[in-house]
Amino acid sequence: MHLPKHLIVSCQALENEPLHSSYIMSKMALAAYQGGAKGIRANSKEDIIEIKKEVDLPVIGIVKRDYPASEVYITATKKEIDELIESGCEVIAMDATFSERPGKSLEELVDYVRQKAPGVELMADIATVEEAVNAEKLGFDYIGTTLHGYTNDTKGKKMYEKDFAFLKEVLQAVEKPVIAEGNIATPEMLKRVFELSVYSAVVGGAITRPQDITSKFANEIKDFV
Repeated sequence: MHLPKHLIVSCQALENEPLHSSYIMSKMALAAYQGGAKGIRANSKEDIIEIKKEVDLPVIGIVKRDYPASEVYITATKKEIDELIESGCEVIAMDATFSERPGKSLEELVDYVRQKAPGVELMADIATVEEAVNAEKLGFDYIGTTLHGYTNDTKGKKMYEKDFAFLKEVLQAVEKPVIAEGNIATPEMLKRVFELSVYSAVVGGAITRPQDITSKFANEIKDFV
């Protein structure tokens, strides 16, 4: 397995965010590494290349790109897969939900990666237990809870609700390593998912999105200022 049983930090900033820069993301990855992270999740070929110059850690690579008439925007087509293979990332994550895809089927994309880059592992970003089971059948190496709460069927739900009830269901339903991802907002939450026997966990916004972190602090004092 390329990924460690440990903390993975998501270092991403979209075009409309103040930290959008491959250079800045490489330094964010370095900060995560110095803090104890053992893996990185990153968006775009350019960011991954810069991150790999800065840290010797396995990278889960994605490319976020919008396609008309499709909800799928995480590594949606062969174009994004080719970019990620060129980036040198060890793991490619892709939307593995049942949402309508803009091109090839999910099964075809899995086969494409296996043929073109057999040394690269695959992570399924799922939103439901049924999607987790399907991803395992398709041969994904890791099952991630990334999209729970972000699809039409799960909108508004949080992985941590009812003491991580959804995560527990996924863990019972599949045998492949499960990666907890999505709204892990505190060290205590991270500890809890490992107590539940996840393989590893991805933490993003709570560590690498200072604008969101600042807003949480600011909101707590809005009645006093």
